[in-house]
Amino acid sequence: MEVQVATLFVVAIILGVAALSTAFAFAIMGSKFLDASARQPEMAPQLQTKMFILAGLIDAISMIGVGVALLLLFANPFI
Repeated sequence: MEVQVATLFVVAIILGVAALSTAFAFAIMGSKFLDASARQPEMAPQLQTKMFILAGLIDAISMIGVGVALLLLFANPFI
């Protein structure tokens, strides 16, 4: 019983950290993009392309965390 309760706490922590870190990463990325676009407007299209690639990588990292959390939740290897 204790392992199941501990697993639920771990899953909640993993999901919370994944959501918060993704939100902070998107906020920092967006602010840096706007700063760079304001400094050099002619570079905005190239910067936007790189920003979208980085957004996909940031989402991929959080989805790995969600996948690990779901693995622990539904197919717990510790039981």
